Amino acid sequence: MSQVEDAEQRRGIKATCISQDKGQKTAVKDIALIKDLGVEGDYHAKGGERQVSLLAAESIQKMKDKGLKLEPGAFGENIVTEGIDLLSLKIGQKIKLGQTELEISKIGKECPERCAIYYAAGDCIMPREGIFAKVLKSGKVKAGDALEVIT
Repeated sequence: MSQVEDAEQRRGIKATCISQDKGQKTAVKDIALIKDLGVEGDYHAKGGERQVSLLAAESIQKMKDKGLKLEPGAFGENIVTEGIDLLSLKIGQKIKLGQTELEISKIGKECPERCAIYYAAGDCIMPREGIFAKVLKSGKVKAGDALEVIT
């Protein structure tokens, strides 16, 4: 397999995560996204502009390079992507993931207090590199699904 083919195979969804409580999430086989609400069964499934959170595996790697041992969901993200430049997305852009469609609604977030990751590494990437979206079309998302920018 060529390097280009290998890179293409790694583009898309790397992990899906959920938690009924605030904070870190646990990786699961798939998640169901509900239009105008968020991830079914997730603590943050309350509508608003932060219905679904996405974080790039490349961003997570920056923190691993600081010596942290991190699993998918450690930053409270619902979806971990790989090979996609999430930071190039703009508010209002639409993306397709698996059966679903999302609209980017927020880039970064304000943290009301420092998290355990910040205290362990002196930094946290979610306030700068986390991406949030609204669910426009319900459906399931799982690791291995493609992520396509629609508009």
